[in-house]
Amino acid sequence: MGRTILVAWASLLVSLVVLATKTEAYRLTGSVALYSDALETIINVATALAALFALWYSARPADTNHPYGHDKAEYLSAIVEGALVLATAFVILNAAFAAWNHPVPVHTPLRGIALNAAAGLVNLVWALVLLREGRRLHSPALAAGGRHVMTDVWTTVAVLAGFALVPLTGWLRFDAVVAAVVALNILRTGWAVLRNSVGGLMDEVQDPDTVTTIRGAIGRSGGGAIEAHDVRLRVAGRMTFVDFHLVVPSDMTVDAAHVICDRIERAIRDEVSRDEVGRATITIHVEPGYKTKPTHDRADALLLARTRP
Repeated sequence: MGRTILVAWASLLVSLVVLATKTEAYRLTGSVALYSDALETIINVATALAALFALWYSARPADTNHPYGHDKAEYLSAIVEGALVLATAFVILNAAFAAWNHPVPVHTPLRGIALNAAAGLVNLVWALVLLREGRRLHSPALAAGGRHVMTDVWTTVAVLAGFALVPLTGWLRFDAVVAAVVALNILRTGWAVLRNSVGGLMDEVQDPDTVTTIRGAIGRSGGGAIEAHDVRLRVAGRMTFVDFHLVVPSDMTVDAAHVICDRIERAIRDEVSRDEVGRATITIHVEPGYKTKPTHDRADALLLARTRP
């Protein structure tokens, strides 16, 4: 079983424990703010299940119907998570509106507050784990889960602060106000998750550091060729797709050009797989010497050493 799947199973287990804890805190207090906090955790459970399925599916090898693999399934999971987060926010807003119109006293037993605080602490630790593993394993599903759980942490902090102010101020509607603020913050997070996931599905331009790293690998290992241009890359989960044109001397043999291509591919894969997780599919279009970019259009061109270093 891969590490991403293990992390996803652990995420589901943590979500269930936190949900049970927050539900008990709500039962003890009757607070609509604590209800909103527990409701968001239900979405954590649902998204953990969706992420688990997506990670299992994305790990399947390429087949006839999916020759480029199944890695983008993780983005679909993140989109489902974003949509559920947005739906949760609207449910909480509805509950906050009802509590505003019909405020009721809340109970403030220390046990209920302590339970919610403990659940928030567990979520904080797990959110940091998910964010770290999402980056390390190049997993959009785990990264989206980490961002969502971190939002849950801030929700808990806001809820506890607002909840404590209800008996201090004597204003019963303060509970509804806190729930509404929580819902607006959830809306913001849900939009961010959707935005990042759609960007991945649409092969959005990668961050400049990644592009610079790939171009650097080509430049260091392309000795013997003349130029590389039209370098493009897209990322789907743990897979990085790279394609570019490689201009070689017109009199170079196919064997010699193939040796250069192999060397460049190894260098790119070494960069992508530095953490033993990332993978790369590389396509190089070899062209004769007269295909170099014209002087007025050399912004994308990489000049290479004519002899191997």
